[in-house]
Amino acid sequence: MLTDRYGNTLTTGSAAARDAYDEGLDLFLGANAGVTEAFERAIAADPGFALAHLARARSLHMRGRGREARAGLADARKAAEAGVSALEAAQLALMGDVIEGRGGAALPAIRAHLAGNPRDAFVAQTCMGVFSLIGFSGVPGREAEQLAFTTSLAPHYGDDWWFLSQHAFAQMECGQTGPARQTITRAFELNPVSGNSAHVKAHLHYETGETREGLAFLDDWRRGYDRASLLHCHVSWHVALWSLEEGDVETMWSVIDADIFPGAAVEPAINILTDSAAILYRAQLAGVEVPEGRWQAVSDYAAQCFPKPAIAFADAHAALAHAMAGQGERLEKVVRDAAGPAGDVVKVLAEGFGALAAGRWEEAVGHLTPALREHARIGGSRAQRDLIEHAMLGALLRVGREGEARRLIAMRRPSSSMHGAVAGLQ
Repeated sequence: MLTDRYGNTLTTGSAAARDAYDEGLDLFLGANAGVTEAFERAIAADPGFALAHLARARSLHMRGRGREARAGLADARKAAEAGVSALEAAQLALMGDVIEGRGGAALPAIRAHLAGNPRDAFVAQTCMGVFSLIGFSGVPGREAEQLAFTTSLAPHYGDDWWFLSQHAFAQMECGQTGPARQTITRAFELNPVSGNSAHVKAHLHYETGETREGLAFLDDWRRGYDRASLLHCHVSWHVALWSLEEGDVETMWSVIDADIFPGAAVEPAINILTDSAAILYRAQLAGVEVPEGRWQAVSDYAAQCFPKPAIAFADAHAALAHAMAGQGERLEKVVRDAAGPAGDVVKVLAEGFGALAAGRWEEAVGHLTPALREHARIGGSRAQRDLIEHAMLGALLRVGREGEARRLIAMRRPSSSMHGAVAGLQ
C-alpha cells in the first residue's frame, strides 16, 4: 500500500496520485501557492482517492472559502464509500468536524487521534500556530498549551522542516526566543521557500527588536513569494509595519495598497481584515495621518465578510475598524453579540476601542486594563496583539500618565520594538 512522506497509509493504487498528494501536502504545510491545484492533480489521477478530496477541501477551508470546502468534503465522503483505511476514516471524521465548524468540540478527539498517530501531519496541522484550534480556543494559558503540544510531538518528527517551524513559533510565543532562533534557523535551512518558515523567522526578528534585520530579510524574501500564497498578505503586513517603524511611511502605504488592503490582497479574509485594521491603527498611533475613507473601507469589508461575531480575533479588529470609521451600529453589534470562548474579551476590547475613537481616554484605559490580562485568549500572535498594548500606551499618554506607559513597556514588552510606536513616547 502507498504511503505519504510521513508514513501514513493512502488508499490509492496510483503512484501519480500519491506524488501529487505529497506535493500538495508540502505546499499546504509551507503556506505556499499551488496547494489546491496539486490536490486536483491527485484527484485527476485517481478520482476515488478520498484523502485527496479531503485535503483539497481543507485547503479551501483555510482560505475562508467555506462553501467550496463543504462541497469538497461531500466529495471526499462519497469517495470514501468505496472503502478507506481506519486512519483515513478517522481523518475524514475529524477534518469534517473542522471544516463544518465543530473544530473546538473535536479538539479532544483530535488529541486522542494524534496520541496513536503522531505523524499524521495533516491532522496535527489543525492544532499548530496562533490561528489553530488551540490558538483560537479562548482558554487562558493557551500559549503554554501550544508549546506543550508541539513538545509532545517533537520526538516523532525529528528534523522535519514543517514541524520545526511550528515548534519554533510555539517556543517564541512563550518567550523562548533563544531556543526558537535555533529551531527556526534549522527549519529555514531545510526549506528556505516555506512561507511558514519565513513568517516565523520574521516574528523572531520582531520579538528580539531586530527591525532593520527583519525588514531586510523579509522584504527580499517575499519578492519570490507568490501572491496567491496563504501568507502573502500577512508577510506584507510585517514589511509595512517595519517600514513604519523605520519612518518610511511612503513604503508603508505602497505595501498596504499593493498587498494588504481589501481589493488588493487575495485571501484569506481574516488576514485582510486584521492586518488592514492593525496597520492603520498602529500608523495612526505613531503620528501618521490616516484618511477617514481608509477606516470606512475596512469597516465595510468587516461587515461584509464577518457580519456575525464568531471568531474573536476577527471580531476585535472589526470592532476597531467600526469604531474608527464612526460606525456606531456596527460596533454595538459586536459588543452585543460577541460570542465564542473569548467573546467576553472581545466585548471589553470593543468598548475600549469605541472609547478611544470618541476621545474618552480614561474610559478607554478602564476597558483596556483588564484586556491586557486576557488578550492572549482572542488568538493571534504576540506581535499582532501588540496593537492592544499600543492602544493602551496611547490612552495613558492622552491622560498624562507617561510614567505608567513607560513602566508598561518595561514590564510587558522590553525586547520588542515598542518605544517609538506611539507618538510622544520615544
